[in-house]
Amino acid sequence: MRILIVGGVAGGASCAARVRRLSEDAEIVIFERGPYVSFANCGLPYYVGGEIPEEGKLLVASPALFKKRMNIEVRLKQEVVRIDRAKSEIEVKDLETGNSLHERYDALVLSPGAIPIRSPLPGIDLAGIFTLRTIPDAREIKLWIQQRKAKRAVIVGGGFIGLEMAENLTALGLKVSIIEMQNQVLPPFDPEMVSGIQGHLKEKGVDVYLKEAVAGFEEKSSGGAIRVLTKSGVKMETDLVLLSIGLRPDVKLAQEAGLMIGKRGGIEVDQQMRTSDLKIWAVGDAVEVEDIVTKEKTLLALAGPANRQGRIAADAILGRASKFRGVQGTAICKVFDLTAACTGANEKTLMRLSKPYEKVYLHPFQHASYYPGASQMNFKIIFDPADGTILGAQCIGAEGVDKRMDVIAMAIQKHATIFDLEEAEFCYSPQFGAAKDPVNFSGMIAANAIRGDCPVAHWENVKPAETVMIDVRTPEEYLKRHVPGAKNIPVDELRKRLSEIPKDKEILVYCGVGLRGYYAARILLQNGFTAKNLSGGIKTYLNRQ
Repeated sequence: MRILIVGGVAGGASCAARVRRLSEDAEIVIFERGPYVSFANCGLPYYVGGEIPEEGKLLVASPALFKKRMNIEVRLKQEVVRIDRAKSEIEVKDLETGNSLHERYDALVLSPGAIPIRSPLPGIDLAGIFTLRTIPDAREIKLWIQQRKAKRAVIVGGGFIGLEMAENLTALGLKVSIIEMQNQVLPPFDPEMVSGIQGHLKEKGVDVYLKEAVAGFEEKSSGGAIRVLTKSGVKMETDLVLLSIGLRPDVKLAQEAGLMIGKRGGIEVDQQMRTSDLKIWAVGDAVEVEDIVTKEKTLLALAGPANRQGRIAADAILGRASKFRGVQGTAICKVFDLTAACTGANEKTLMRLSKPYEKVYLHPFQHASYYPGASQMNFKIIFDPADGTILGAQCIGAEGVDKRMDVIAMAIQKHATIFDLEEAEFCYSPQFGAAKDPVNFSGMIAANAIRGDCPVAHWENVKPAETVMIDVRTPEEYLKRHVPGAKNIPVDELRKRLSEIPKDKEILVYCGVGLRGYYAARILLQNGFTAKNLSGGIKTYLNRQ
């Protein structure tokens, strides 16, 4: 069997390696239009910033290694320009010589990836305006900074790459500004969850412009600087611009071959990663896959899913019944001293789909609070109010974020509920966690809400005229900062002061993060009051401001 693979990096390279592990007889050829077949593009921001000092560290495998270890032929700087489905052939152009040749296949795998978006704005092609997708891109940015002795950078887009580059350019001594069209950075998160990230960026000297769009770019006559123009009239002078406004699937080859393209603009594939042509498979950033939570088709440019898709395609080509189970958007990002991670659906998506959901907020420490170095996390879990099925989660913190999101990502994959989280068993030692892990706590709080043991309310839904709000913290905490209109009755005094609370209105209680509010709600509920705990306490309230 002759298997040709168009594109390497994550999906294509993984597919090739898996095919060889399953078959010593297959002939496998990878065609890669770039100079590298397998490299760590997720490490590019850290190479630019110097955290990864050597370019060679980004190279996962070379053509020589593919040939020696796996007997896979890799042809670099070879662009596949046409697929002849009737003849089961591809046309390949050598980018160095310009010559073309035709190659026959029994199975063809497309792994063309995605292309950084460059909006057709005035001045978009000026020198000094970059995207970051490949090692040559990173090399050009580093060289530009060194040669121009750059001091300022503007990043257009506040997504994962944009924030990672903000940190790394700041580490190089550049003054960084981020321009983001939406009302928040990190769009996969809900707005209230990233308010701390936005504040942290400002603390680190990064200027963040939200709800701002770029109108164009101008070249200044003196010193070769670039002027960035926004639609609101802001003008910024900078030494370099990084465009980080998203990716579009590279479907040109597939489209010209008549393969089916989905509504989201990616290549249509089935669960075995097979396209509308029975001899052609597609994997990675260019394909549409199913979101396992929302059941919608989606595009997801992440290395983990691309690697898994490559393995599934290899299995399918060789007759195995493997199927790709879909994606859930599990992602993580380091932003200076903080980490942001998410998995599953966010609240914005569930609202758009009119899908029923409930949520709780909590702010636990990443390990036992008495052990040195304890720091709080902002944690949100979203679930089905009917049966407790976990729909999504988001977490921001200094440490311990990754392992909590990994646990919940697996829970979502297994269709687990918040009741499962309540009972989950974790490693415990004070320097690693607590006897009740944050994941346990999220399950307990959510389970209490579903069972009616402690119903929750949310700050955005508070109607002061219809409710009584009680701050159950100490008088000192109340005087320092409280929600307007809230009455202060400390939880330790609550039983003695029940006569001060009306029974004909809903009572909303809050504390610092939710724990004392829970105690107070239980006291009130057992004394005949209609009471709810404002989820996440005043800390969540402040995150929403």
